[in-house]
Amino acid sequence: MKPAINDAAARQDSGGPSSVPGRGADHNNRPHRADRTKLARDIAGLVDRSTQDLRLAWRQLHRTGPPPGLSRDLMIRALSHQLQERAEGGASPALRRRLQGLAGEFEKGGASIDPGIVPKTGTMLVRRWRGHAHAVRVREDGFEYEGQHYRSLTVIAERITGAHWSGPRFFGLTKRASILAGAGAGR
Repeated sequence: MKPAINDAAARQDSGGPSSVPGRGADHNNRPHRADRTKLARDIAGLVDRSTQDLRLAWRQLHRTGPPPGLSRDLMIRALSHQLQERAEGGASPALRRRLQGLAGEFEKGGASIDPGIVPKTGTMLVRRWRGHAHAVRVREDGFEYEGQHYRSLTVIAERITGAHWSGPRFFGLTKRASILAGAGAGR
């Protein structure tokens, strides 16, 4: 019996099939060109299928019917996403953990910062306010300001200013609404 090899490089050079279902066996673990062509055809074919066929495909994929009121367009988009995920792989385990954490925070009502701009642990956020520099260290479990732990930048901003502020905005982690509105209008 052959011993198990835990070295990723050794597995790649083995010449054996990919361990990820639905993926080709090339050295980059990416689908072959023929697989991508078939995927593109399958996705394009969804538009031509009847709504009843789409519901059947949904049932085969999820082992339950589509949610009531789900439009045909959303059903096509969801099925397309599933086909792509099966062919090219889904979200990484790290991304799944991050999404689960954010969902849990959202359910508790504790989301304190835009997830798209979360600074890395150890980052120092510095803001000058009324002639004094205020430094906040990003920790894995929140923020540290003047030796105290906080879960929210907003609480820190309020402590500094004495008024309610959006913490991420106070520390420059968000774009102003007027800038976003201008970008959306093509200005």
